[in-house]
Amino acid sequence: MADFIDAIKHKYKTGDVLIKLIFINILVFLFIKITGIFLTLFKIGGFDILAYLAVPSDPLECVKHFWTPITYMFVHEGFLHILFNLLWLYWFGRIFMQYFTGRTLGSLYILGGLSGALLYIVAFNTIPYYIDMGNNWMIGASASVMAIVMAAAFYRPDFRLNLFLLGRIKIIYIALFAFALDFLSLDSVSNPGGHIAHIGGAVSGYIFAVQYKKGKDITLWVSKIIDKLANLFKRKKSGKKKMKVSHRRFESDSDYNYRKHKEQEEIDAILDKLKKSGYNRLTEEEKRKLFNAGKK
Repeated sequence: MADFIDAIKHKYKTGDVLIKLIFINILVFLFIKITGIFLTLFKIGGFDILAYLAVPSDPLECVKHFWTPITYMFVHEGFLHILFNLLWLYWFGRIFMQYFTGRTLGSLYILGGLSGALLYIVAFNTIPYYIDMGNNWMIGASASVMAIVMAAAFYRPDFRLNLFLLGRIKIIYIALFAFALDFLSLDSVSNPGGHIAHIGGAVSGYIFAVQYKKGKDITLWVSKIIDKLANLFKRKKSGKKKMKVSHRRFESDSDYNYRKHKEQEEIDAILDKLKKSGYNRLTEEEKRKLFNAGKK
C-alpha cells in the first residue's frame, strides 16, 4: 500500500499541469465521498460539505462564500459525472498542449470555470425561467473542460480524432456538436445551470483561440495571479523573505512562450517555401531568419 501511495505521489509530482488537474479532481471527489460515508455511518446531520464548495446562484450567498467560483470547478458528486469530464479534459487537454504550455492550460481551466460561474449566476437572476427555480447551486469541471475543448478546436480546427464507428473527424465538429447539445438543453429541468455554465466556458475558450491568433493571450491575468499565489506560498513554506535583485524581467513566461511559438510557426512557413520554391526564392529577411534559427 505504501508503494502504491508513493507511486501516486511520484506521478503527481512529475506529471504536467494536465495530470495535476486530473489528480486534484479525483482527490476532491474521493474526499467528498469518504466524508459523506463517515457522516452517514455516524448519523451526523446538519452538515453538507457541498454547500461550502458549490457555487450558489444567489449573488449574496456567493459573496458570503467567495471561494466557491473556484472550488466548484474541482467538485463532482457522481462517478459518471467525473469520469466523462476527466476523459474530455484528458483528450482535448493533450491536443491543447501540443500548441500551448501547461501554464496556459491551467489558466484557461480557471478562466473557463469562472466564465461558466458568472454566466450561471447572471442567468439565474435575470432570465424568468431560471428565476422561478429559486436558489440553486452548481458543481463540476464541465465549464473549464468546455473552454479547453473550444480553444483547441478553434485554434486548430483541422485537427482530427479517430472516433469509434465514425472514423477520423475534425475536432471543430466535435466541439460544435457538444455546444449545440448544451444550447438545446437550456430549457432542461434536471441540469439547467450546468448547460448554462458549459456555454460560458465554451465562449471563453472560443475567445481565447480567436484572440491568441491575433497575438493576445486573455489568460495572462490569471497566470499572473497564480504566479503570485504560488510565490507567496513558497515564501511562507520556506520561511524566508524574498531576496531583492537588480535584474528586471521584461518578459513574462506566457509572453516568452507565445513569442517562441510564433517564431517557430514563422520558421516552419519559411521551410515550406524553401521546399516548394527553392532557396533563391526566399527574401533576404527570410534567409536571415533561417540562418539565425540554424545557429540556435
